[in-house]
Amino acid sequence: MQFNGFSTKTFDFLKNLGENNNKMWFEEHKDDYKEYLVKPLQELVVSLGGTMLEIDKDFVTIPAINKTISRINKDVRFSKDKSLYKTNMWITFKRESDNWKEEPCYFFEIFTDWYRHGVGFYTATSKTMDNLRLDIENKNSNFLEIYDIFSKQNTFTIEGDKYKRILNKNITTDLQDWYQRKTIFFVCNSKITESVYSSDLLEKLKRDFKLLEPIYNYLWKIKG
Repeated sequence: MQFNGFSTKTFDFLKNLGENNNKMWFEEHKDDYKEYLVKPLQELVVSLGGTMLEIDKDFVTIPAINKTISRINKDVRFSKDKSLYKTNMWITFKRESDNWKEEPCYFFEIFTDWYRHGVGFYTATSKTMDNLRLDIENKNSNFLEIYDIFSKQNTFTIEGDKYKRILNKNITTDLQDWYQRKTIFFVCNSKITESVYSSDLLEKLKRDFKLLEPIYNYLWKIKG
């Protein structure tokens, strides 16, 4: 199951689903969903598996829905948006856990006309973020090392919701971008280019995920 890129039909399917977000259309095009979405995502999981297990031997690398691959069905019970299907899909590499959303994980996600990949928390706990802020205040060597690594690269940006009020005015401007976060992740947002349709994407993800390895390990150290 070697990943050799997505098809243009992968993104055509997502666009068409957005325009025909109903059960009848999806059932009529279910074979396309399996062929152009599920299959290449499974291939990507398998092809990345060795690299990811080098980063964390406890990662789940089973190429299956609800293991490493997202469901396309939406949970509309508590949502105002009652459309049945997502127009984006993703893979995650995480440890087996009931609380994985509070633990660091790697991700790759495709949308109709762009994609993103990175590492971080889906929803960091307040304790985790307090630990990060304490490391910043104390100029902890583990944090300073990660900050230096992050500052020397230009692939990933830092994201995550922020507090509007300044929590500590004594923190320098360059560190406020970290200090003010309610949750935190590191992401590269990319347009769809020719590389997505070849194994070039796989090689890029391998390089980038290895680049994030020290940050991933640090996020485990601060996890509350």
